Amino acid sequence: MRKLLDGIYDSAAALAALFMVGLLVMVLLSIVSRQLHFHVPGTDAYAGYLMAASGFLALAHTLKRGEHIRVTLLINALTGRWKKSMEVWALALATLLALLFAFYSCKLAWQSRAFNDISTGSDATPLWMPQLAMAFGAVILVIAFVDELVLEITGRRVTTTSSEALRNE
Repeated sequence: MRKLLDGIYDSAAALAALFMVGLLVMVLLSIVSRQLHFHVPGTDAYAGYLMAASGFLALAHTLKRGEHIRVTLLINALTGRWKKSMEVWALALATLLALLFAFYSCKLAWQSRAFNDISTGSDATPLWMPQLAMAFGAVILVIAFVDELVLEITGRRVTTTSSEALRNE
């Protein structure tokens, strides 16, 4: 099961990286088209869609690597049972919020598809397409939070701290 979950997180991160490369291509295309005096419609909109997709798809991978911003002032002051209880409470609340976010993201994409909602820009993209990446990323984030919650409850959670915090002045 661990291998499958890590594969899901890594696959979503790889897809996020692919969308980030697509974002670079859109920005470069926009710059080159301005310099060569031709217009490619929709580059700004597609750059935005790709940026949102890469951000949402990377959420779970970032969480599992301990790179999300986390305020640990209170948790670090606690010890023993109190610390574990606070960790479980925080992860349960985060799981609930992520679940609500995923539900409404999926609902938004579904409704956009059902109503044939399109962007207001010149590209007229069906909005369910870029919203699908957001919903997919949110669902994977829920899976990651449930994974962290189960690991914390069973005592198998390994908290990783970012080395970036050690380099801050």
